[in-house]
Amino acid sequence: MAESNTTQSNQSPRLTSLSHGGGCGCKIAPDVLSNLMASMPTGQAFPNLLVGNETADDAAVFRLNDEQALIATTDFFMPIVDDPYDFGRIAATNALSDIYAMGGTPVMALALVAMPINVLPHDQIAKILQGGADVCQQAGIPVAGGHSIDSVEPIYGLAAMGTVHPEQIKRNSKAKTGDVLILTKGLGIGVFSAALKKNALPEAAYQLMIASTTQLNTPGAKLGPMAAVHAMTDVTGFALLGHAAEIARASGVDLHIKLAQVPFLEGARELAEQGYITGASGRNWHAIGERVELAEGMTDVDRALLTDPQTSGGLLLAVSPEAVDEVLALLKAEGFNLASVIGEVGAASAEPKVKVA
Repeated sequence: MAESNTTQSNQSPRLTSLSHGGGCGCKIAPDVLSNLMASMPTGQAFPNLLVGNETADDAAVFRLNDEQALIATTDFFMPIVDDPYDFGRIAATNALSDIYAMGGTPVMALALVAMPINVLPHDQIAKILQGGADVCQQAGIPVAGGHSIDSVEPIYGLAAMGTVHPEQIKRNSKAKTGDVLILTKGLGIGVFSAALKKNALPEAAYQLMIASTTQLNTPGAKLGPMAAVHAMTDVTGFALLGHAAEIARASGVDLHIKLAQVPFLEGARELAEQGYITGASGRNWHAIGERVELAEGMTDVDRALLTDPQTSGGLLLAVSPEAVDEVLALLKAEGFNLASVIGEVGAASAEPKVKVA
């Protein structure tokens, strides 16, 4: 396999060699995070806090008035690619996704910058910042400031703010029995990143990876006002199964996913079969395996793909059946060509599970 394109100079180290993990695969495992968050106070004392951390939703939402609510989120990680400009673009796209996943529109961002200032050439750092700024410009918002520190590992991301009508917020807790599940992007980013680190990712796959991870989830802002879109979240480090399990638990329902209908990036399965699987995939399964039922006959590769950590992944939607065609048409018109129906929402359950057939 050919080594993927990169603009790293021969004199500077590969970005991915400077970090112990990359992209959303750096996330703390969901079960560990849940334990760490157990003693955090709830937002019940703040009636205008419409969405806090109770259901592990994508962002916090605070009511400003009857017509406006503020969405606030932050997201940052270590390099998933070696090209500094692409790294900046991916990190910024990923951070803004949380705004879109709540049905909102971003309005401003602050840069979060931690760099090994004496190891990484300064022009490389500048390209990371430029990549993030260019994505924000594409989204129609400024990078209005931020904070930087000297760090052992390179880390970049954004604190992002957006707005949404208080009655149009899309939570992960409103899926209803009978809803249809739609996934807007193909899976396999973690597999691609594992191959990239070992110089085993074909050039065509690298370009596919960049195209997917830098595609802004802008349809989320248009899905917000649609009453038939009941629940929405983005699929990132906890993988399809992890984020589906969050919807199931928050909504109190089972989710039924059909593996044959799940979209994957071209070449992802073949790379996974060759062993290019991230450590985060195993951590994800360990965290949520008790809340997942896999059909008999599913392979280790199937499980690895369903627990593959996505960086700047797509949106997972629970949509009323009569609106499915309208939603799919909107997504395809916005360039989300892999958007697919992947299952449905089952009955209410005291112990919600994700069931994969």
